[in-house]
Amino acid sequence: MKFKIITILVLLIVGLSIFVSGCTDSVDSRDNNTTGQETEMSGTGEPLTVAVSIVPLAEFVEKVGGNKVKTIVIIPSGADPHTYESSPKEVQEISKASMFVTVGIGMPFEKVWIDKFGPTNSGTLIVNCSKGIELRELKAEQGAVSDGDYEGQDPHIWTSPANAKIMVEDIYEGLVQQDPENKAYYAQNKDAYLKELDALDARIKAKLEGHEERNFMVYHPSWGYFAAEYGLTMIPVEVEGKEPSAKDLAKLVDLAKEKKVKVIFVQTQFNPRSAEVVAQEIGGEVVAVDPLAKDYIANMDNVSDIFARNLV
Repeated sequence: MKFKIITILVLLIVGLSIFVSGCTDSVDSRDNNTTGQETEMSGTGEPLTVAVSIVPLAEFVEKVGGNKVKTIVIIPSGADPHTYESSPKEVQEISKASMFVTVGIGMPFEKVWIDKFGPTNSGTLIVNCSKGIELRELKAEQGAVSDGDYEGQDPHIWTSPANAKIMVEDIYEGLVQQDPENKAYYAQNKDAYLKELDALDARIKAKLEGHEERNFMVYHPSWGYFAAEYGLTMIPVEVEGKEPSAKDLAKLVDLAKEKKVKVIFVQTQFNPRSAEVVAQEIGGEVVAVDPLAKDYIANMDNVSDIFARNLV
């Protein structure tokens, strides 16, 4: 009887050992699989977080960076760069960026972020997209308002596709500096996008050919580089948020009639009241064009169509 009891106990102990061993092997196997997955994921690398000051720069970064970048836009679509303030949550997200792409012409909100990245995140690369671009000075166009109202350099460099190509090159150099292992990938993407910009430039030139009067009026002077690139003359209603006086409005009306301007271009970020006054006086209309819209190439095609239809 004792022998049978001892035998049963032995069998139970052996069975329990086998069961525990099997469970341990199963857990180890799952751990090994998980570790393998984590290694594989870390091997692919996390995308670079790139902060950009305005929406068009996000497209430039994404076209070059592809799936190896994640962009955060400081001034979202539809917001006024002169007045927009980031929320605390947005500030937290932006501060994680390993690269900050700027227009680079002393915009106050860009300077604020450059100063923030300096002491808090020394690993953040600041990319100045105005490097290599011939900057134009803001000045009175056609004597419409006093010279004192136009000061400093025009920051709207991206409105010229030729400038956009230089900006893309600057972004490419920044991405390669941050992620040299993927240089060939970035170069391939960059070259493909530069070809798209060349094709855009050719289309715009074709659309704007054959117009004798090449003057256009805008509320905010966002299209100076575009005008310079394609032989147009921009006549702004205001500069840097300054409303024209009654005397200035009278001058603008006379100038619009002289130059056969029938359309005043505005953008959604600004109050079009003054533009509407001028349009009413010349029997014209107000048309919206947005230099900060998403999808740079499609937007520039649309804008050039509008300009072409409204040039005499």
